[in-house]
Amino acid sequence: MTAASAVAPSDGRLRRSERSRQRIADALYELIGEGELTPSAQSVADRAGVGIRTVFRLFSDMDALYATITARLEVDVTPMLREVPSEGALLHERVDALIASRARLYERFGAYMRATHRQRDRSRFLAAESRRLVVILRNRLLRWLPELRDAPAELVEALDQATSFEAWDRLRIDQRLTRPRAQAAMRCAAQALVAQLEEAA
Repeated sequence: MTAASAVAPSDGRLRRSERSRQRIADALYELIGEGELTPSAQSVADRAGVGIRTVFRLFSDMDALYATITARLEVDVTPMLREVPSEGALLHERVDALIASRARLYERFGAYMRATHRQRDRSRFLAAESRRLVVILRNRLLRWLPELRDAPAELVEALDQATSFEAWDRLRIDQRLTRPRAQAAMRCAAQALVAQLEEAA
């Protein structure tokens, strides 16, 4: 047996395993994107066209699978989180632009954020991801509105909450507002809070 013939079967198995991993990750990504916020390992296996034993042979647990699609999401999310306000824009203009940016982010990735919130009490990984996103969004808020660094703490906390995904989710899901109406409502709340900064100036 030549070295090439000995290696070939192993390479083939590795390629098949990698294809199966990709199908499994794609299946979870698609199921959540379609609104199934807590897909079971069996539903992921069924969508991927593999056996459930294959899922747990290739991923040690569901957290390992969520980590895979989180890395995929970050590729798409990062450019949106790097958006910056127009240089020289007035405070109220930056608030409007911030809310528009948040609306785009929440609409594009809302299903995945919703799934993270739904399952964070059962997943240490998703709980950590949820906390990490809160920190990222708060830091972005301070980047867009640096005036908040000298504002009363309660005002900063109120604005952080008013522009959060949880606030957006309530407007869109519980209050059943259209995207334009939800964006207008969030902008109204944020502008009312920011007006306090202008009054104190």
